Amino acid sequence: MESYKEEFIHFMVDCGVLRFGSFVTKSGRQTPFFINTGNYQTGSQLRRLGGCYARAIHDAFGLSFDVLFGPAYKGIPLSVAAAMAVSELYGTDLRYCSNRKEVKDHGDKGILLGSRLGDGDRVVIIEDVTTAGTSIKETMPILRAQGDVKPVGLVVSVDRMERGQGTKSALAEIGETYGLRTASIVTMAEVVECLWNREYKGRVVIDDGLKSSIDEYYRQYGAQ
Repeated sequence: MESYKEEFIHFMVDCGVLRFGSFVTKSGRQTPFFINTGNYQTGSQLRRLGGCYARAIHDAFGLSFDVLFGPAYKGIPLSVAAAMAVSELYGTDLRYCSNRKEVKDHGDKGILLGSRLGDGDRVVIIEDVTTAGTSIKETMPILRAQGDVKPVGLVVSVDRMERGQGTKSALAEIGETYGLRTASIVTMAEVVECLWNREYKGRVVIDDGLKSSIDEYYRQYGAQ
């Protein structure tokens, strides 16, 4: 496992973003783990988060695209933080863009924030955690309305590795549906590999009992 992935997993634990217990997803699934990216709350945390995204983007897509697009609302700070980190780490000055939930009809008019989009722009979409793909369904028409824009990829922080409508993961289904390459900073398999029966800051985050609960969850809902 690349060092930045392990650092990111520990970072999620430290920030209270990655939690274990008993939770219910929007789809009604009882899950032993939960990822709440709203717990990234400080400038230093966003800087570290942006750096992890930048490394994952570089690994998955290189830097041969033009714009990072972050869907409102959570994607807005992600696109900014990742674009800054790409500039700092790789010396490439990518543009960033996000959308508003409502079209603005005065001042800086329109639905977009940041860079404008136009014909030929190659776009990588950046999100927090994708499960059902609802955000992408809303995002693609916005991008296509700007002209001959070319969405080429989607990157998320954690791939939950749960099946979507069929037997494949929701992330894989999104990729196939929209013709996107997909990537994540880490997968849940990597999270378990990093934390299971390994002490971190004086405690074992995933012990055998929790590992058993996670395994049972994936027997029911895991992608094939």
